Parts: sequence; structure tokens; C-alpha cells
Amino acid sequence: MRVVVRSVSELCITVGALIVLFVVYVLFWTGVKADHVMDDQIDQLQDQWSQGAVRPTTPADPAGQAGAPADPPKPAPYQSGKPFAIMYIPRLGFTWNKPVLENTATGTLKKGLGHYAHTAQLGQKGNFAVAGHRRTYGDPFKDFPELRRGDAVVLTDGTTWFTYRIDKGPYKTVPSDIEVIDPVPRKSGYTRSGRYLTLTTCDPEWGHSHRLIVWAHLDSTQPVESGKPPALRR
Repeated sequence: MRVVVRSVSELCITVGALIVLFVVYVLFWTGVKADHVMDDQIDQLQDQWSQGAVRPTTPADPAGQAGAPADPPKPAPYQSGKPFAIMYIPRLGFTWNKPVLENTATGTLKKGLGHYAHTAQLGQKGNFAVAGHRRTYGDPFKDFPELRRGDAVVLTDGTTWFTYRIDKGPYKTVPSDIEVIDPVPRKSGYTRSGRYLTLTTCDPEWGHSHRLIVWAHLDSTQPVESGKPPALRR
């Protein structure tokens, strides 16, 4: 009997140790690896930009919406799984910056934020929609609920700074609510076409039963050569 009890106890200790190791892996090691990978993606982009390796563009749309920035030249299609921009959100910290890659596949979101491939390109008319993990793989959107109306979301593609301003959110919905990334999202409050940004992440913090959404509009653009936009100046 004592042998059985001791064996069961040892088994419980082993299982407990394995659970602890798994939790450490999920909470710590995936984050360390993801941070390294995201840094590599950003370094790769900055190296390309410093060497003048900027993607070709097509002519700009001259008919800009009244009161909004004019359309920048339209970039060529993004390469699936590859980084094409860097995002900054001052509300999440002035050191917060993440690469944005094309598509939202599982492997892509382990490297940074993912652009919904069927939505608008950065700065163009329509809805530029981006997803990111709330937890694990670097926790890029861990503090997503802190975002507020008026907060800046700044992106660069190496030639232009794009400053978006949040208009609504965080808004809670279910994963099947795909209308949130429509060209004019119905629940965003927007009523006509424009140049919008949608950010999405999971909710609750360690689950995926719901989604948190914020919507923003393109507030301003400026060439990279002119320096950082006001939202990134301390």
C-alpha cells in the first residue's frame, strides 16, 4: 500500500512539474523568442529602407476626401508573410513598436502584427485592418483595453509617416463578427468611405471567446525625411 501511495505521489509531482514547465514556456519563453523575432523583422525593414529598397508604387488617387489627407501613392501588393511597416502606439509606451506583416496566419502572428490581406493597404481609401495577439508571442496587444478615443496609432512604410486617431473602442464582439473590418464598419460610427484603421485582438486576456476592436481614421501624413510626427515626439 505504501508503495502505491508513494508511486501516486511521485506521479503527481512529475505531472505538476510538467505543468509548471509548460506555463513557464507559454508565459516566458514564447515571449522571449517572439521579441527576438519581432526585433529581427524591424531590423530587416530598416536595413531595406536605409538601402533604398522601397516597394514600387502606382499613381496616387487625386480625389481625396474633403478635410482628410490626400491619398499617397499606392504601393505594390504586399508579400505574404513579409513585414512592410512598423507600428507605434504611444499609449502603450514610447518604446512600443511592432512590425506589421502581410496576412493573419498563425505563423505570421508569431512574428508581429498581421494585416488582413483582403483589406485596404496602409494609408489608402478603405479599411486597413490589423490583428495581434493579446497574450503569448510577445504579448503585443496585452494593454489593448487601455486604448482611448483620440489616441494616436502611427505607422511608417519607410517613406511616409501615417498618423491615425482612434474614434471608437475598445469594442467587444464575437469572432464571427467579421463586419468590423468592412471598408466602412457599420458599428464604428463611420457613415461614408474614408481611410480607416481597425485593430483587433482576443478577449479575455488568456482566452479567445471574444474580440476587442478599435477603429481610427487617418489624421495626417508626412514624409519620413521631415522627422517624426508630433505624436511620437516626447
